[in-house]
Amino acid sequence: MARNPSEAEHQHNYPGHAEHDLSHGVVDPALVASERGIWAVKWSFIGLLITALVQVVVVFLSGSVALLSDTIHNFGDAATAIPLWIAFALSRLGASRRFPFGYGRVEDLAGVVVVLIILLSAVVAGYQAIERLLNPQTIELLWAVAAAAVIGFLGNEAVAVFRIRIGREIGSAALVADGYHARTDGWTSLAVLLGAVGVWLGYPLTDPLVGLLIAAAILVIVWQSGRSVFTRLLDGVEPAVTDEIRHAAGEVPGVENVAEVRARWLGHELHAEVNLAVAPRLTVAEGHAIAREVNHQLLHHLRYLRGAVIHVDPVQESGEDHHRLGEHSHDGLSTHSH
Repeated sequence: MARNPSEAEHQHNYPGHAEHDLSHGVVDPALVASERGIWAVKWSFIGLLITALVQVVVVFLSGSVALLSDTIHNFGDAATAIPLWIAFALSRLGASRRFPFGYGRVEDLAGVVVVLIILLSAVVAGYQAIERLLNPQTIELLWAVAAAAVIGFLGNEAVAVFRIRIGREIGSAALVADGYHARTDGWTSLAVLLGAVGVWLGYPLTDPLVGLLIAAAILVIVWQSGRSVFTRLLDGVEPAVTDEIRHAAGEVPGVENVAEVRARWLGHELHAEVNLAVAPRLTVAEGHAIAREVNHQLLHHLRYLRGAVIHVDPVQESGEDHHRLGEHSHDGLSTHSH
């Protein structure tokens, strides 16, 4: 669509923003974030795998279906690290002519895989619990079941703290969500402890009933995680993000009005578009200077902002509505639009 000659349109990203590079170093923050993500995913995978393997031994010796459900879930949680690992690795490739925004969307697609893995673990855990309700079996080594439940809680909580801290540090919603997922898993491990206590008190059905409760808890996680992932896939963004962009841009001297703000996440990177209004008497160079300062302030206010397109309009033509061509006619022909 054609633009008014009095407008200026600018796009500033980290690699091309010289002043910002001088103040924050020359290493691409997106690359650092991806490397930190891979590091976090790798070690959390190892931690959960060890936890699940310890529980497998106890399940084999004791026959506890509640512990089996929790073990299956822990294996599933460990498996969710694999698609995230792949996503972070691909995001390091950067942009190309075919993928000018890079491969950040792969991280969101990995989130879909994570949700499906969690859903599968809920189905398997629920099936095992129902089967044990229909065909009860004696549970042995209750003390070992209790110990394995405590180990499951400690292992999941350690992974949760680790994932959430790194996820917040690099701005990865998928990694943070997976961290809260691990924290919930820790509480389900404590539910296994409750089942063991119930069996010890003489209520053998407590074990499969707790297994069903764990399956139900996993389904709640599926709903919460799925809602977050699909919001990202549909370019949804928290209203507080656009409010922060609007506030930061509006504080820059020379900005008369912030007409429109749009933002979307691509993995752990935020991309924004902002329409500004400035005084019509300003030169193109002066409008460009204001746009650069707005971009600079946005990069400082939003840690995970990868880049912003700053569109400058004269104040009397502020907003995209002024750039939409309406219906008109040529030489008596029927009305049409371009």
